Amino acid sequence: MKHLVFWSSLFFVINLHAQTDISGLVTDMKGNSIAGANVYLEGTYDGASTDENGYFSFATTETGTQTLVVSMLSYEPHYELGDVNYLNALKIALVESINTLTGVTLTAGTFEAGDNSKVSVLKPLDIVTTAGAVGDFVGALQTLPGTTTVNEDGRLFVRGGDASETQVFVDGLRVFQPFNATANNIPTRGRFSPFLFKGITFSTGGYSAEYGQALSSVLLLNTSDVPVQEKTDVSAMSVGAGLGHTKIWGDQSLSLNTSYINLAPYESLIPSTQGVRWNSPYESISGEAVFRSKGDRSMFKFYTAFNHAELDIEQEDINFVDFVRFQLTNDNLYVNSSYKHFFENDWSMTVGASVTWDTNDIVLLGDTIETRETAMHAKVKLHKSFSSRLELDMGSELFVVDYEDTLFSSEGQLFGSGFNDELWAGFAETNIFFNNQLAMKVGTRGEYSSLLANFTISPRVSLAYKPGEKGQFSLAYGDFYQNPRNEVLKFDETPVSERTSHYILNYQYLDNGKTFRAEAYFKDYHNLVKHDTQQPQFNSIFDNNGSGYATGLDIFWRDNKSVKNLDYWLSYSYLDTERDFRDFTERATPNFAPRHNASLVTKYWVDDLRSQVGFSYSFASGRPYNNPNTPEFMAEKTKAFNSLSFNWAYLIDQQKILYFSVNNVLGFNNVNNYQYADVPNANGIFDRRAIRPAADSFFFVGFFWTISSDGKSNQLDNL
Repeated sequence: MKHLVFWSSLFFVINLHAQTDISGLVTDMKGNSIAGANVYLEGTYDGASTDENGYFSFATTETGTQTLVVSMLSYEPHYELGDVNYLNALKIALVESINTLTGVTLTAGTFEAGDNSKVSVLKPLDIVTTAGAVGDFVGALQTLPGTTTVNEDGRLFVRGGDASETQVFVDGLRVFQPFNATANNIPTRGRFSPFLFKGITFSTGGYSAEYGQALSSVLLLNTSDVPVQEKTDVSAMSVGAGLGHTKIWGDQSLSLNTSYINLAPYESLIPSTQGVRWNSPYESISGEAVFRSKGDRSMFKFYTAFNHAELDIEQEDINFVDFVRFQLTNDNLYVNSSYKHFFENDWSMTVGASVTWDTNDIVLLGDTIETRETAMHAKVKLHKSFSSRLELDMGSELFVVDYEDTLFSSEGQLFGSGFNDELWAGFAETNIFFNNQLAMKVGTRGEYSSLLANFTISPRVSLAYKPGEKGQFSLAYGDFYQNPRNEVLKFDETPVSERTSHYILNYQYLDNGKTFRAEAYFKDYHNLVKHDTQQPQFNSIFDNNGSGYATGLDIFWRDNKSVKNLDYWLSYSYLDTERDFRDFTERATPNFAPRHNASLVTKYWVDDLRSQVGFSYSFASGRPYNNPNTPEFMAEKTKAFNSLSFNWAYLIDQQKILYFSVNNVLGFNNVNNYQYADVPNANGIFDRRAIRPAADSFFFVGFFWTISSDGKSNQLDNL
């Protein structure tokens, strides 16, 4: 018995001496103690939790080199590696983890439209249910601040830039002709239906180094990844008809969408009366298709769209006694393919290419003009997520453009012009999240044009700071380059790239259905192309001596919670801009840049009527124009633009909708510009005529029917 007590006591003493105490203090980066953190040796049951003062202490029988793990919700895990004898009296400061739901985001100059983005100011539904947009996503975007109302054009004019300064991308790949061809002073529409897109990012400035060749802004369209269910969409409209279908085979799916538009029946009922006569109103047939194949760690998409359009119109011209006839036939085919693969080491790679074929056959004043453009964009992009705090994007891309046009004059003469260009670009950009309050994006882009033989470097940087839970500030700076327009390059290849620098200060506030954004900006233009003739032509003299600026303030407010069933947004833009470019004789404000723009969009659901009713009001102050009867250049302004539009969507049953809309319901007599005679009259005065819309108002009626497996889906989000 004495021997048993002796050996037991000896074993207890040895075991007691074999234990090692581990202790320390856990705080945050500011020195505040953290209670309840888990502290343990990796691979063992030895550990403890910190007390209310942040201290921990426990004993272990482990020996040698061990890994001490400290973990706490909302903080990054912390590791201490070393011999257990030295894991004592530690002072450990935990780093706050990045919360992707409530943390800071980089939003300067960017509007997002998507169901899953926390910084969205628009949803996909908004793109097509905005009164006055008539199903065109560009029409809905024109209600956002930073855009300018140019009623006779229909494209996006952003922050003092003309429409050619905004580029469109589908799944990251360039669309070289994103808008339908049309006649002068007849507004166009985007070629693409919102039916196949899951989200839209509209950057009004300061955009990512991944994108280039746009002085003012980029519009990014993303096709849907995986459809929810099979369905068929049928539409019958006052201007045509449409048919769409989605088929799913496991992880593969195909969506088709086609439409036929013919304005002849509409024109026969409500003819245009202001300066135009239609011999053959606009007629088109178009279609789109998206094929998707989803793998375990990959996604393949193939997207294609085609459009064939014709019109024959006669338009009033101050320089001709009779109306001037204009005939147009346009064919456009766009093909886009992309593949994305996710590797196991947090790398991902995206490769893709797009090709655009676009042709125009035009007859004007007895002359025949043929234009042909073939353009290609190939791109590879790598993404690496080193941690929740550091991400890297880098890639390379190639743009190839082959453009030519041919003029067959009525006298039998033949004139040809065109150009070929290969533009290589490389980019690299990092997202750095210092904590949940501070983040930074830093990048650069390099481009080389074989046609212009010049190389450009574009630094880009943005910074975001979130002082509270609901609001944040953002800053952005960047240089942006763009090759001169096709109208210039086909005659002269000597100009260099045009350049602008963006400076942006942004504040955004999000709170339970309410969004407020205010953004001030300054744009500095250099190397703008000038020519000594009214329009570029073979004997024009070109140079890059143009310059200019644009500065302003954009404000946006949206609220869909304060009043039941009511959703509305209000936007306002102030723009101060001047340019010396093209054929300008001095620096002045261009005709496409009114000083004030404002929009109010409302949508109200009426339960008793099973209807959504919407109103949109748009205002733009007078636009500058040049009066040759006065010595001042671009010194006069048109009257202000006003338009109130209305739409009504009636739910006949869950899958059948009757839709009605009217643009400019009050019939405001808007004036877009003035055309002056080329020579003065007998009294030495240049006569003029007002350039007005072909019709003050436009009416639209449509019936939309969805056939789906769940019996609930409808086309309300496609109207």
